Amino acid sequence: MSAPRTVADLVLRRASVYTMNGARAWADAVAVAGGRVAAVGTDADAMALAGPGTQVLDLDGCMVLPGFQDAHVHPLHGGLAQARCGLHEVWGRPAYADAISAYARAHPEDDWIEGSGWAMDAFPGGTPTAEELDELVGDRPAFLVNRDGHGAWVSTAALRRAGITATTPDPADGRIERGPDGTPTGTLHEGAMNLVASLIPPPSRADLVDALRRAQRHLHSLGITAWNDAWVEPRDLDAYVALEEAGELSARVVLSLLWRRDRGEDQIDELVDMRERGTKGRLAASNTKIFQDGVAENGTAGMIEPYLDADGRPTDNYGLSLVDPEALRHYVALLDARGFQVHFHAIGDRAIREALDALAAARSANGARDARHHICHLQVVQPEDVARFRPLGVVANVQALWAYEDAQMRDLTIPFLGPERTRLQYPFASLRRAGARLAFGSDWPVSSPDPLAQIHVAVTRTPPDEPGEPFLPEQRLDLPAALEAFTIGSAYVNRLEEATGSIEPGKLADLAVVDRDLFAPGARASDARVVLTLVEGRAVHAADDLL
Repeated sequence: MSAPRTVADLVLRRASVYTMNGARAWADAVAVAGGRVAAVGTDADAMALAGPGTQVLDLDGCMVLPGFQDAHVHPLHGGLAQARCGLHEVWGRPAYADAISAYARAHPEDDWIEGSGWAMDAFPGGTPTAEELDELVGDRPAFLVNRDGHGAWVSTAALRRAGITATTPDPADGRIERGPDGTPTGTLHEGAMNLVASLIPPPSRADLVDALRRAQRHLHSLGITAWNDAWVEPRDLDAYVALEEAGELSARVVLSLLWRRDRGEDQIDELVDMRERGTKGRLAASNTKIFQDGVAENGTAGMIEPYLDADGRPTDNYGLSLVDPEALRHYVALLDARGFQVHFHAIGDRAIREALDALAAARSANGARDARHHICHLQVVQPEDVARFRPLGVVANVQALWAYEDAQMRDLTIPFLGPERTRLQYPFASLRRAGARLAFGSDWPVSSPDPLAQIHVAVTRTPPDEPGEPFLPEQRLDLPAALEAFTIGSAYVNRLEEATGSIEPGKLADLAVVDRDLFAPGARASDARVVLTLVEGRAVHAADDLL
């Protein structure tokens, strides 16, 4: 007796299908049955599985890709930002003033004015003042986080509530921006943000679940079917579990549980408990996130050599090591022994070296295993450390959208790094040539979560929305490598590559349909848009004119 014939639920035909399989083969059509890819090949191959109830979409040359996977993103922060005073979509002091004033007028009942998204390069020295904010919010406490999440603009009322004065010492992991007499001026860097943030009532469970719903809709609209949430605290975990248990989580999500740098190894048992609670259905709470430094723009990224001053002379500022390097090696070995994937934030060359040293120590202590630890951001990387990624099995988790020259790079980074270190920034091609696995992540809401804009920058090293000279063009990736990093590469670091990340029979039908063939002559990825996103063959986003 012959096996029953498979009948497709959906056929995508007359398309450019880039399968991302081992051969990087192309096809014309995909058939989906039972949430999985049933056939990949010619239109005839796919239509051979069609039946009376099969939905057939004629894509007229649109490109079909595996669903994008964001390897480093903050959906809760992004979803909350959409409900607060949002500055991500505007730029400049007049625009910020208009947005903040409008928000304050519209929310007179809010005790705190919270928001995010201002750019450092909009202010002299990257440091806005409380006085300027007071003109917009009056005597109300305000706490506005910048785009990179490593600094906050606060009002005088917020400083007063926190008791921050000229005599308040800088915390070990941060800095209070001050005037010549030591008076706080209104910008808090890194751990100093917590002096105010700790006073703000936290969002409720309902607020967090709503934020996740908003974020999921937005990410799906960009073709993203899976992600790694790069900063998860206990209340965030509870929100994810609630969404999963309600049957509303359609994305596959890896959770990176935050390592508290004000604590030590005593927190590991708690992280193990969180991992157990947060691994169910489409959730896997398998990562631990460690911040090892800050950012270059405010001089807190950890550097081997000191930052320069405005005249190009060395200073005594080497940036921060947020976790003592010796303690870091000990903690990472313990986490590795307990089966955690360690997810590092490391931007400066010293912080990256400290992370690699910690991972080498873990391998020495515990032996080699399929650990898939990853270091994200990787702004300034010494060549000898580029060569360490492959032997240690470390994934290079990069944020491609940052690798072009804008005002922040030009005014707040290059002068304080100097020409030699400037040439070491975002070495995507060097990492790939050295055999490192690349994964792409957006860091949204720090920057846009649009994979197509990120792919454009990775390939051109120019801005996604305007012409420009390539920034370190020798570090450009070709289009296949950039697409790989956002699909099978991110699936690898998310431990999802057996089920997703490529379009092959038997794999889950997590797919993104783009409105043009990105390989066509003259095509620009940043001009394209996603018109359909499928998770297990079900549309979670569709353009109005498609279905």
